[in-house]
Amino acid sequence: MCGITKTDDAVAAVEAGADAIGLIFYEGSKRFVDPETAASIISNVSPYTAIVGLFVNADADYVQAVLGCCPLSQLQFHGDESPEFCSSFNRPYVKSVPVSNALKMSEIVAAHRNARAYLFDTQVPGEHGGTGKTFDWRLMPQKNIGHRVLAGGLDAENVAEAIRIAGPDAVDVSSGVELAPGDKDHDKLYRFIRAAKRADEVVAK
Repeated sequence: MCGITKTDDAVAAVEAGADAIGLIFYEGSKRFVDPETAASIISNVSPYTAIVGLFVNADADYVQAVLGCCPLSQLQFHGDESPEFCSSFNRPYVKSVPVSNALKMSEIVAAHRNARAYLFDTQVPGEHGGTGKTFDWRLMPQKNIGHRVLAGGLDAENVAEAIRIAGPDAVDVSSGVELAPGDKDHDKLYRFIRAAKRADEVVAK
């Protein structure tokens, strides 16, 4: 559950069964949250919930400053960060892979072979996720590359079909469960998680 900006949304996501919540530390995002607010949000959710911090071409000092006040479980990088940079913070990391041609995607995955997971998202020039746009789920690489997260325009109505076609290890949602950027609709949130878990059970059979 990405793009969390408020404590009540974080609590609702966890209660609904979200495995992780994502906090965006990129000031260019409509869902940006400052480190102090993020720390307050984190303090109000279960310690068993994974907390993911999202960055876009941040400098190392900023990432370290965020880590100094926010106990993040994982980092997620959505820019042009090098593998060395991503690996330098003593945290597992997720690398965003814009869905384009197969060669370009495979190059990113190969370069970031130490990533904990790869998040496949719709490629929109000038944007770094949260666009609400889907891509052809058949283009998502299959299971020979490690942990794969599907993102991009997912909502309660299409997530089951997306899981059936792409067979991801996890799904990521932001705009698909919102009233406005950063303001989650708790009914949509619950319906999304329920639909995703049901679809995962069907695929597992």
